[in-house]
Amino acid sequence: MPNAIAYMMLLVWPVATLVFFQRLPVARAILLCLMGGYLLLPPLASFALPLVPNLDKFSISSIMALVGCLFVARAPVPALPRHGFMRVMVCLFVLCALPTVLTNRDGIIFESTPNAGPIVFFVDQLPGLRLRDLASVVMEQLIILIPFFIARRHLSTPEAHRDLLFAFFLGGMIYSIPSLIEIRVSPQINVWIYGFFQHDFAQMIRNGGYRAIVFLPHALWLALFMLSALLATTALARVQTGNSKVRFGLAAFYLFAVLVLCKSLASLAYGLAFTPLVALAPFRFQIKVALGIALIGCIYPMLRNTGIIPTDAIVAYVESFSPARAQSLGYRFDNEQMLLERAAEKPLFGWGGWGRNLIREAQSGRILSIPDGHWIIAFGTFGWIGYLAEMGILAGSLALLHLALRKTPQDEISPYISCISLILGATMVDMLVNDTLVPVTWMCAGAILGYAERILYPDLFAPRPRLFGGQQALAPSSAGARLTSLMK
Repeated sequence: MPNAIAYMMLLVWPVATLVFFQRLPVARAILLCLMGGYLLLPPLASFALPLVPNLDKFSISSIMALVGCLFVARAPVPALPRHGFMRVMVCLFVLCALPTVLTNRDGIIFESTPNAGPIVFFVDQLPGLRLRDLASVVMEQLIILIPFFIARRHLSTPEAHRDLLFAFFLGGMIYSIPSLIEIRVSPQINVWIYGFFQHDFAQMIRNGGYRAIVFLPHALWLALFMLSALLATTALARVQTGNSKVRFGLAAFYLFAVLVLCKSLASLAYGLAFTPLVALAPFRFQIKVALGIALIGCIYPMLRNTGIIPTDAIVAYVESFSPARAQSLGYRFDNEQMLLERAAEKPLFGWGGWGRNLIREAQSGRILSIPDGHWIIAFGTFGWIGYLAEMGILAGSLALLHLALRKTPQDEISPYISCISLILGATMVDMLVNDTLVPVTWMCAGAILGYAERILYPDLFAPRPRLFGGQQALAPSSAGARLTSLMK
């Protein structure tokens, strides 16, 4: 159970965010609010208020980033993208909650009948979704998209891209210290500071040692963040000269060593595959690779649902070199199959919240299935409509970037956007096996879409009056010059 410090941190973070927006440029305040909240605030702890989604580290950071932009920095945050397809995907993502609630108003009752007679005992019940839940579910969908909306407007210039990658680099370097401590002495920092352990401790033991978790939901989340930091540091090293290039290069080697010690095979595989691309490959090629792996992340669930994926053959192949990993993979496939059968009962709009998408024991209501991949959670909760809308936003941002850069000269492409694209692509592939979609991921997608729309629609973010008052907002070029001068 979270202690008083955990809840105090959740209460203090909004005040800290307002200070960030008063003292820092908008882009850096956004990054510090969203990424700092993700890395520092306690997991699982939340405030449960009536008629609104629970306020946890993710929602508090997102809401306060929006408040800081609108009411402190007086910076506009347009909601709908300019491109028609992306506009439809955003509307579907938010509004799919309406039919989901309306088609799940029936409760699920678990009963037990003794063998000795007709007496039926009421054991448990999953409540149906009520009409008053409509506003809460729609609000939750909007809160999820806040980092996407903000980044599309304020993190979509090359200067902001550099700040974004630098935030990953700095976050990775700082976070490596508690990570190495936990790898050495066991994951205890969240217990020491916030008074509880946020997951199953047995899953933090791997290969005779420990995996770090710090303040994130799982060790796999930390490994994926270290991968992002490694790719960002490599991209920064590529564009540097002189001593700065050497320093960033050494930092990249250090972060790779930390990634190895995180003991996550998937993130390590991504690092081995993508780090050379970031260091050496042309920017357009990197974006094509990112789009390709993102499409794999979109198509796999469709193939899995039709039974085309040869799961038995894959498990047998993995078993030939690692029986333990084959057992884990087979367990994931078995759970996916059970959850797919459950989701097939309501394929369009899903089962909604309250864990209604899970497989439960008929009498006791005990949960029998454990969802791992984000795709099966999204599919079971909001059906095909919600899943396709979510993947359409993430993969559509990469597709639009690819289209926008087809006629852009190589020397005019942002040297950082390809790395951000690979970070997003790697996360989308990882979402097949883990629920690793977090506000930082939406922030990367928004930065990509905003950059693509700046190329396709040069007048999109033209200078306009501020939301409040009569002063003019900074033009993108002025903001970029200011950020560049501050980085020197």
